[in-house]
Amino acid sequence: MAAVMVMSVGCDKESISPIIPDSPIIPDGALPGLFSVSATKQVYFSQGNLQYQASTKTWRFAEHQYDYVGSDNRSISSTYSGWIDLFGWGTGSNPTLSSTSFEDYGTFVDWGCNAISNGGNTANRWRTLTKSEWYYLFNKRTGALSKRGTGNINGVGGLIILPDSWTLPSECSFTSGFCSPSGDNYPDWTHNSYTLAQWAQMEAAGAVFLPAAGSRFGTYVANVGYSGYYWSSTSSRNFDGDAYGMNFDGDNLDAMYYHLRDDGFSVRPVQDN
Repeated sequence: MAAVMVMSVGCDKESISPIIPDSPIIPDGALPGLFSVSATKQVYFSQGNLQYQASTKTWRFAEHQYDYVGSDNRSISSTYSGWIDLFGWGTGSNPTLSSTSFEDYGTFVDWGCNAISNGGNTANRWRTLTKSEWYYLFNKRTGALSKRGTGNINGVGGLIILPDSWTLPSECSFTSGFCSPSGDNYPDWTHNSYTLAQWAQMEAAGAVFLPAAGSRFGTYVANVGYSGYYWSSTSSRNFDGDAYGMNFDGDNLDAMYYHLRDDGFSVRPVQDN
């Protein structure tokens, strides 16, 4: 953005000084990149997947984008002292609900209604993307297809999303799309591989990483390291027990995925710009 020139008039001469626009203020707990989720709206992604500790009733974002709880989600309960990060649909007011009856998930309560300890610690600051916003992000924003691809960070597989405005760090590379698996090598997350140091540069440039954190049904956890499932805030019109989200594995992405609400999926909150 060009500097704005301000003219001040003295007794016998004019002086001109530039006013440099302030840099954008990145919200607490957010990553620096901006992502279009509609023709008129951009969002910041949280620094990691949402996590909850029942024993202290504490919400937080994972410390790193590549962190996830995995099989320990099977210990989900109202008294569990560990962390969970696979939630039934709309369980912002009841995060340890593990019923396997979709009828118990009839009303959506956004997880962002809660104060998130390392995300500003104020209620209603974050929200969950809608079905149409996930779809726009992956398929309709400018350069959408060139700004998504699978990969791994220090061996952790997942999906990489680049922000609207993007400059590739000089010591890194990025290839969009998916890596077709061969033989028994599935899923294949080698399409883009980063050390922790390289990923720190990618993240500083605005890149988002969604780990393939698996899913949960009751206390059974599956597909950890193989697939990523992330909820949206939109219910399905096909069946009252379904809701929309997004799903990916090593060679496919479904931005309008729908599934029974009683499954536990990851949640990656956003904050509007």
